Amino acid sequence: MKKPPVRDPANALLGVRVLVGRARHQAGALSQELRKLGATVIEIPFIEIRKPSSFKRLDSALKNLADYDWLILTSVNGVEAMWERMTKLRVTTNALKPLRIAAIGPATKKAIEQRGVKVDLVPKAYVAESIVRSLRHRVKGKRVLLVRAKVARDVIPKELRKAGAEVDVVEAYEMVVPESSRTRLQKALKNPRRRPHVVTFTSSSTVRNFVELLGAHEPRDTKLAGILMASIGPVTSSTLRELGLRVDIAAKEFAIPGLVVAIRRAMH
Repeated sequence: MKKPPVRDPANALLGVRVLVGRARHQAGALSQELRKLGATVIEIPFIEIRKPSSFKRLDSALKNLADYDWLILTSVNGVEAMWERMTKLRVTTNALKPLRIAAIGPATKKAIEQRGVKVDLVPKAYVAESIVRSLRHRVKGKRVLLVRAKVARDVIPKELRKAGAEVDVVEAYEMVVPESSRTRLQKALKNPRRRPHVVTFTSSSTVRNFVELLGAHEPRDTKLAGILMASIGPVTSSTLRELGLRVDIAAKEFAIPGLVVAIRRAMH
């Protein structure tokens, strides 16, 4: 598939169809930035956010926040799920004030600060390894609460425990494959007028779920011929390669604005 013609910087993505696979309630920010540049955005969620099967461990941690020194949040979804549970339990934000709080990136930081809580640490690179580098020499003998999805990489708890921290990992939500997206994705890939020029991936989960939604009825290379794969960061890129997909576009800043910049540059 040939790259569509690009006319001027204000409409740098005019004529470019971009498939955004973020969870339905989170697609807005990425879609909005792409549309500002003239892109045609196709939203088909690769992820559905669900409540965990049990809130027992999260509730116990939230009722005993005074026992912790650090709280680590690794996604906006985690922030939203945690605050929803705090409201249910009538735990106020005052309970968080004695803790030091780490957020994996600017979007997570913003979500925390919008709830009136100060963020003490955002790593230079918005990945788990960078959080570990930032905290490794600050957590010896400390208790750390990590709030995250049910299935996630174990880099943070594993490495911080090696550094002498006591780490409690609690799930606040889980991510599943939205079955309703399966047919929509197949149709978009087969329709020449809807077929995307670029597919965006904002986490390893979006990659894994995309591959599952693709199915195995025909070769993947045929289904994705001429479509560029755009990755938000190194962990997502690693998952793409691990599952046999290319990384055609890679963000230098591992956040939504960085992904948009990378797509714009690639389409020139």
